[in-house]
Amino acid sequence: MSALKDYILVFAVGGAICVVGQLLLCYTRLTSARILVAFVTAGAVLTAMGVYAPLVELAGAGATVPLTGFGYSLAKGAMEGARNEGLIGALTGGVRSTAAGITAAVFFGYLFALIFTPKTKK
Repeated sequence: MSALKDYILVFAVGGAICVVGQLLLCYTRLTSARILVAFVTAGAVLTAMGVYAPLVELAGAGATVPLTGFGYSLAKGAMEGARNEGLIGALTGGVRSTAAGITAAVFFGYLFALIFTPKTKK
């Protein structure tokens, strides 16, 4: 029964994060790119404040899969790099910890740009 509870918790937290994004899309004039940047920045700031790590412990993939989780991974990698290697580690740690995600985003972004024609928000 605890596995079902975990699945529901992951779904609820991830869904709540996505609901915030959808509300921003529907009720503001923000473009999806600006919302993306806001979510990544919010994840990094909440990680630096020590707020996001307990949410990750509680919800797992529900907190790490949305864009705020990418900001969490960047900030966590930068903080670990700074602890281990100083200033250079702070600059490279975030990229090192998110290299797979960055690579996938670039690859699939390029692939879909070749296949589809993008449209801007009016």
